[in-house]
Amino acid sequence: MNYRNYVKANPDIMLGKPHISGTRITVEIVIRKLAEGMEIKELLQAYPQLKKDDILAALSYSADVLAKEEMIAS
Repeated sequence: MNYRNYVKANPDIMLGKPHISGTRITVEIVIRKLAEGMEIKELLQAYPQLKKDDILAALSYSADVLAKEEMIAS
């Protein structure tokens, strides 16, 4: 999936946080809700402006960000 069609960042929307295109729903909130145990079906009901592809794009975007992250030895 090419998340670039779904995930945008604009300094005028949500302080520049990555969000789902056409909404003010951040990638962060999508990931947090899923991490809290919300199922995709429930997320779609809670945020009717979302589509399943939006959620999958948020996951794909997050995976790419983490893949580029550097771990610092502690």
